[in-house]
Amino acid sequence: MNHLTPKLRTRKPTGVIPWPTILIEGEEKSGKSHEAAAFTGCELTGQAYWLELGEDTADEYANVPGADYLLIDHNGTYRDILGQVEAVHAEAKRAAAAKEKPVVLVIDSGSMLWRMLVNWTNERARRSRTGQKALRQDPDAEVKPSMNLWNDAAERWQRVMYLVRTMPGIVILLARGKEVAAVDGNGDPIPRTKDWRVEAHKSLAFDATVWVRMRRAEPPQIVGARSLKFQVPRGGQPKPMPDFSLEKLVFGLMGCSIHNQPKPTPELTGDLAQAWIPKVQEAAEEGVEDLKKLWRDVEADEDLSRDEVLVVRSAIERVAAELKNPRKFSDPTSDDVARLRSAAAEQQDQDAEGAFAEQPGGEFAA
Repeated sequence: MNHLTPKLRTRKPTGVIPWPTILIEGEEKSGKSHEAAAFTGCELTGQAYWLELGEDTADEYANVPGADYLLIDHNGTYRDILGQVEAVHAEAKRAAAAKEKPVVLVIDSGSMLWRMLVNWTNERARRSRTGQKALRQDPDAEVKPSMNLWNDAAERWQRVMYLVRTMPGIVILLARGKEVAAVDGNGDPIPRTKDWRVEAHKSLAFDATVWVRMRRAEPPQIVGARSLKFQVPRGGQPKPMPDFSLEKLVFGLMGCSIHNQPKPTPELTGDLAQAWIPKVQEAAEEGVEDLKKLWRDVEADEDLSRDEVLVVRSAIERVAAELKNPRKFSDPTSDDVARLRSAAAEQQDQDAEGAFAEQPGGEFAA
């Protein structure tokens, strides 16, 4: 069997400055939300959207001079929040393709997004078999989440941040920051030494193009920036910006221009089946007819390899089998139920394999 070498695809770099993701963190009441609201009315930007997470300023801050944004409605769940960020991402891609002014997304705040995921992780740990056993013995027992639960939380965080990083528009990400006691490698406090902590996932600073810090008693500071237009001394103190504004930062210091649209960033994915798996769960919520339609859509997608088609079809079959034979448990903490769970999982796999035996190619092939 002859293996054809793929044709090399290259292009000259454009030199265009991409739209930034700007992290603004700092002390309470230091003006972070006010600064973001003022930027939403910039004449050089397009439609602005404000995603409020655990804060209560967005309605009032529409009165900030120059502010002009739409407040995103969500029900507080991770799935809905992620869906709304995806919707803004899609609108930003549309606007960029049409050569319109860049969409602006304000997320207030990243700290509360991570806090929600931390709470979710702790609750999952308490619901686990180990957690339930410990709590039965001592209702006040400390239940530490396992690494796999923290990995799930980090994965959910990264799904949002991936959309933020690849947004073909401007993202303003607000977060809480504060001075804390410095600690050594063993976690012990270092006397008379202070450190600064941003309340969010530890990778947040890596996701930002520019990192801005705001304090009540000092002018705004630029902690770090990925830019060829201006430099922040490495290893030194943050750069003070007494006359700081987001408009000056984006269209002045950074040199972004509405006349030079950045090239869209292609989505990174292990395989094309990944993008279809969330659609399977969404279709399952609507019922069997939506699963049938999804089955046909997968078969018709010429970009999918045969292996990728089989992966998605298998996911559809498993979900369909569960819809036909829903599992019911009265006490999710008992050992008997745990054994039933294991038996039901095995039965579900068997059901999935034969769920569509009635018609050639499966029930959804029609």
